[in-house]
Amino acid sequence: MDFSFTAEQELLRDTVTDFLAARHDLDGSRAAARFGAGRQPELWRALADEVGILGASLPESVGGIGGGPVETMIIAEALGAALVLEPYVDTVVVGGGLLRRAAGKRAEDLLSGIAAGEVIIGFAALEPRSGYDYTAIATTAVRDGDDWVLSGDKTVVTAAPVATHLLVTAVVDGETAVFAVDFEAANPPAGLTVRPYRTIDERQAADLAFDQVRLPADALLLTDADAAVAATLDEAIAAVCAEAVGAMRKVVADTVAYSKQRQQFGVPIASFQALQHRMVDMLLELEQAVAATYLVTLKLDAAPADRARAASAAKATIGRAARRIGQESVQLHGAMGMTEELPIGHFFKRLTAVQYEYGTTDQHIARYAALTRP
Repeated sequence: MDFSFTAEQELLRDTVTDFLAARHDLDGSRAAARFGAGRQPELWRALADEVGILGASLPESVGGIGGGPVETMIIAEALGAALVLEPYVDTVVVGGGLLRRAAGKRAEDLLSGIAAGEVIIGFAALEPRSGYDYTAIATTAVRDGDDWVLSGDKTVVTAAPVATHLLVTAVVDGETAVFAVDFEAANPPAGLTVRPYRTIDERQAADLAFDQVRLPADALLLTDADAAVAATLDEAIAAVCAEAVGAMRKVVADTVAYSKQRQQFGVPIASFQALQHRMVDMLLELEQAVAATYLVTLKLDAAPADRARAASAAKATIGRAARRIGQESVQLHGAMGMTEELPIGHFFKRLTAVQYEYGTTDQHIARYAALTRP
């Protein structure tokens, strides 16, 4: 099978890679995460205005370019290789995916805002007792006149502290619904409590408590939304897998380069056969991860069962590869691998977190098994 990119896709890859090499600084992004706003607004704006990638996979009718899953994969991989903190998957892939499946002016306006770099989405779906099960929803929404009243708790809402809008799942008359909430973490709507924190990989997240939060009638974007949420989450899995591939490519390259410089007993440690074998194992894990990511990307438009099976296969493969490559890279760097001075420690944290995003490796193995039973 031919996995080569078109000329336009290669141009997109080179443009994003060159832009990040010139404009993104790892130390600066980490300083922003720890001591600043949690993100770099000027970089996000440049991704929209100068590179145009925030609208690459969105419809042309809302200011996008009309690209597809392959364009998203290319962008996510480049962002992963640079370890960019900006909430691309949360906003463009998850937010954009749900909004594309919605109807009405509210959804169109939010999509236009994403393409323009003005809207950042936090997807509030997981709950304290749901684990990683996005279908276990206890949050409810009831009609009160023309308004909706939302009550319930959401946990690990990534990008929430920096978001301009939330997309919240809730139960309405026994069915899953998705609501849009205008949001500002420092000044949330009445009845909404926000508990922000940083994740292990320096990203922003928050736990949210909705206590009879009133929403206007047009806040309801999707009803009977189980299929839309499932399809969107599989798209998010594909994007996170691509991001992890980008990070792992960088980690493997840096580890090989370090092994050629670091000397022991008067020779580079790259000359030791045992370490060569370990680096070859890292490369094999990376190539399997690349193949699994290509597979799920090409299966996103397939039938739901085929798409879900490919998504779980990719996520399980990525989870195993991220664990192996991350741990091996730190060990081969020695004590330096755990310091803040070297990028490898930051990549290790991100690869660790990837193993738990949108379901753990074990959960996706179980899901794959269930989907392949006769």
